[in-house]
Amino acid sequence: MGALTSNSKRDPYSNAPDFHISKKPRLSSFMHQAPNQTLGSSNNTVSRISRYPETTSKFRREVHAPCRILKFGISRSKDIEYSEKNKSSTAEMGNFLSKQLDFAKRSALGAFRYLIKEKEVIDVDNELEKSGKEVVSDDSSIQEVEAIEEDGREDRSMVFDRRSGEGVVDVKIVEERSVVTVDGNIGLQYASKMLDSLTLNNEVVVSSVEAYKKLLGMAERRDGRLKELDFQIELNEKKLSFYQSIRPVKKPEVQEIPDEPFIPLTEEEEYDIKRALSANNRRRILVTHKNSNIDITGEILQCLAPGAWLNDEVINLYFELLKEREKREPEKFLKCHFFNTFFYKKLAGGDKKIYDYKAVRRWTTERKLGYFLIDCDKIFVPVHREIHWCLAIINKRDQKFQYLDSLKGRDLRVLENLAKYYVEEVKDKSKKDIDVSNWEREFLEDLPEQQNGYDCGVFMIKYADFYSRGIGLCFNQDHMPYFRMRTAKEILRLRAD
Repeated sequence: MGALTSNSKRDPYSNAPDFHISKKPRLSSFMHQAPNQTLGSSNNTVSRISRYPETTSKFRREVHAPCRILKFGISRSKDIEYSEKNKSSTAEMGNFLSKQLDFAKRSALGAFRYLIKEKEVIDVDNELEKSGKEVVSDDSSIQEVEAIEEDGREDRSMVFDRRSGEGVVDVKIVEERSVVTVDGNIGLQYASKMLDSLTLNNEVVVSSVEAYKKLLGMAERRDGRLKELDFQIELNEKKLSFYQSIRPVKKPEVQEIPDEPFIPLTEEEEYDIKRALSANNRRRILVTHKNSNIDITGEILQCLAPGAWLNDEVINLYFELLKEREKREPEKFLKCHFFNTFFYKKLAGGDKKIYDYKAVRRWTTERKLGYFLIDCDKIFVPVHREIHWCLAIINKRDQKFQYLDSLKGRDLRVLENLAKYYVEEVKDKSKKDIDVSNWEREFLEDLPEQQNGYDCGVFMIKYADFYSRGIGLCFNQDHMPYFRMRTAKEILRLRAD
């Protein structure tokens, strides 16, 4: 019995609550019956083996199912809980290992560099703690960046959400070719260099509260300059509005269309025109102008019928009537001179097209005209270009040489010839030297435009009619049938209205 007591004390599993006796028959039961053997003998191998539980095999198969309770009553879940308790107790025993762990984490995170793909957008809802802690804290959960290892290769995309006890900071990074480090201490180290390079148009990733405060301070220092610029802008706007208010407002010139150029024809006048244009009067002389010695027959007057081209006799007689109208009412019309249709052909040299002042020198003597050309405000020169009529004007009143073409054509040679002629004419008749080199050569574009191939002559004589009145060209293609009838009426009565 004493041997049993001694053996029970040596057995380490005798008092274990989860110990189970093996179901196999133990050799100790047979040895008990031997009278000459003692159970507690250290030399007995069987007795020593019976003191310990069976050994389990070291080779275990994989279990693809919920884990069963291990032998001796210890489960895996309990084993995990036991290991966690040991870890926590180890951390509480000293701060050395935890400090080393934190340092290792920061060093590992600091080894990464981040490539920022697009423009950064920083939304700060609440301030972080006043201490210079990094934005990426240990209690974070969501933040998305793309990591580039130090060798430059793209590694992976990570998501974090950094939350502090006082608020939430969401950092969305979307800018190209910007490189920052996650380590807040490194960001603070280079914050001054980053802020020195900052301008109003640059955008920098804010990696910590300290950097954010420095950026905010620089922005506040710029507020003074911005306010000064705002003040100057506002002051200049007020000055502009003041000057605009005291500036006299020019009313738009609305030209009133006079009634005289558009007086309707009476029934009697229309009847006389139709009778004059009839075939029975083709060879009959309808009127004779004594001062110009021009006879107008029914055939010549046919050029004023719809769709016909104007001839020289009608144009020259109409210009004579315009000059007589001016003499009757000089206060109502400008002082003008009207050359006939042969003048410019003579001046330009005819078929040879060589300028020749001598060919027209005697056309404008004082005895013939009763005045000098230098005394006229405007001088009208009809120009015939093969089958098209144009009008040139020596405009002394505005110091211009003007060219009017109902088809918007241009001929600078006509204006240069007229400039030479005017200088020589004034010198020859008035004994004065004038300089017209600074006079403008103008091709009028804003003109009533011809819409067919036969009204160019009517446009040309009406240009002279309206300009001699001192009014603008307030007519168009639709007025041409009326102007043909009115011109025929004025020629038949030898009086221009």
